Amino acid sequence: MSFDLGGKTHHVPAKLFVDNRRRLADELRKLPVKPGAFVVLQGGIAKHRYNTDSEDLPFRQESYFFWAFGAHESEAFGVIEVATGRTAFFPPRLPPDFAIWEGKINDEEWFKKKYEFEDVVFNDKFAINDYLASKGAKNLYLLKAKNTDSGNTLVPASFSKRPEFTPEVDMTSLYPVMANLRVFKTDLELDVLRYAVKIACEAHKDIMKSISPDMWEYQCESIFRHHSYYHGGCRHLAYTCVAATGVNSSYLHYGHANAPNSKHIKDGDMCMFDMGPEYNCYTADVTCSFPVNGKFTENQKKVYNAVLKANQEIFNAAKPGVRWTEMHILAERMLLSGLKEAGILKGDVEEMIKSRLGAVFLPMDLATLWASTSTT
Repeated sequence: MSFDLGGKTHHVPAKLFVDNRRRLADELRKLPVKPGAFVVLQGGIAKHRYNTDSEDLPFRQESYFFWAFGAHESEAFGVIEVATGRTAFFPPRLPPDFAIWEGKINDEEWFKKKYEFEDVVFNDKFAINDYLASKGAKNLYLLKAKNTDSGNTLVPASFSKRPEFTPEVDMTSLYPVMANLRVFKTDLELDVLRYAVKIACEAHKDIMKSISPDMWEYQCESIFRHHSYYHGGCRHLAYTCVAATGVNSSYLHYGHANAPNSKHIKDGDMCMFDMGPEYNCYTADVTCSFPVNGKFTENQKKVYNAVLKANQEIFNAAKPGVRWTEMHILAERMLLSGLKEAGILKGDVEEMIKSRLGAVFLPMDLATLWASTSTT
């Protein structure tokens, strides 16, 4: 028992997260021995929209916490004993009126059964402290994770401690271990990712079947959102939908609040739709380019075929042991060669690469790593 939405949606077994916790404990045991070592992670917290009492979006769990515990509940904590892998989950104790406003209040046994935790304790004031003390905790691994792209830092878990509980705290070792483990997916994780990609591709095809000149970009985004949720059970999306047409296709992250997929689509426009659904915190990232009327102009065809050839060459060359940067330069070489063959560029391709002309046409990395948050 873990997660699905019935019907034809993918069932995600609790074993996926049991395996992740085992992998984490195994890796931490390879570090210098710390007696009484425990991992303590804090889950995400649902947020209101500014100063209102309304949640901005349906709560979505923090990714590192979810990778380890697979739990969707807000304001939860999780503990893993490094020596044994034994897991304790600490959901919040909900007030009685929650049952009136939000729904059923589940007991501790429900969490044990759903997520396959060995121990579940409601997070009263000193619950985590007392659990750790009873297990002889002397060293705590806490997660402090800075994202170098956003500059944002995931702060370490913070819980109520009694004065006499004074374990050693390590806030540097856990992040590189967990981040590396999340890059390498288990077979069960790959199953979820394949499902998310399948839903993404079907949603993109739904747009292609439905689109016509004189529609609006936001209507295409709406089709994608509807298909992903209605047919795939994907309540969340991986990122802001990019439903770009015409000149808007040149903007990498079009679709944000100041460019909200609001253009009127014209006959002859090229569409560049970059949209991905998220299923159980695992995401897909799929981009499609095509002419709105179904017919490429000669110039559109030349550029499309140059990109397609680069795509195919990368798939043929990519393999374990090949450096990411080598693949990126290969993509630039193929794109520049294709544009030269089309008569759009002139000169020596290798000189173009040296001068970084390729960055004009490929300003982003060749591909994106997503983890449970994220991952394709």
